[in-house]
Amino acid sequence: MKQILKTFSVYSIAYFILLMFVLILLYIYPKLELHLLLNSWHTAVGDLFFKYYSTLAEWPLYILALVPLLWKKKEITFFYALCELSSGVVVQILKHMFSSPRPIMEFEHYPNMMLPLVEGVRLHHSNSFPSGHTATYFVFTTCCALLLAYHYVQSAEHNGKRRTQLNVALVALLILAALGGYSRIYLSQHFLSDVCVGSIIGFVTPCMMFYFGGRKILKLEV
Repeated sequence: MKQILKTFSVYSIAYFILLMFVLILLYIYPKLELHLLLNSWHTAVGDLFFKYYSTLAEWPLYILALVPLLWKKKEITFFYALCELSSGVVVQILKHMFSSPRPIMEFEHYPNMMLPLVEGVRLHHSNSFPSGHTATYFVFTTCCALLLAYHYVQSAEHNGKRRTQLNVALVALLILAALGGYSRIYLSQHFLSDVCVGSIIGFVTPCMMFYFGGRKILKLEV
């Protein structure tokens, strides 16, 4: 288990660097000003990309989680389902506990501040904190990162080239999750604080599930 977590550390270290950067931004800038700052890069291509990229967390990622069943690896799908269910419960409890207004509602009080919007995107008005889409993205990529680390450790070929390829894959997974989180800001569905906490839930849940239940759930040979 220690060797797996050590291999996984590339992903976790990259995440913590990203998290520190986000926390610094949250500390420096007021919430609405920061939202406009992060939302000031709208282009036609960006609008189209993030409009559809954001929807991956609504059902396509769940379909991808079923793919291991084709190779009779039901424990992998079961592991993801448990992680997603657990994180979803936490997200929903926090959403209804705080009942935070979405950006569109916050900016209604400041008519002089123009909120960039994307055509064709239906904006939500309540339960902003935390971001469920972001949690889903990070649950999926963190599960993938943990499983990649496990399979690397189990492999007989621990050479430098394969390790480099693994590290690139781990960082790429984190970038995919970060883009998913940013898409929620770009579409003005969430503030950065919502995305930040959603990412923490999505990162911590699979890590805890893997550490405390990985042997039983995934039948790991460690």
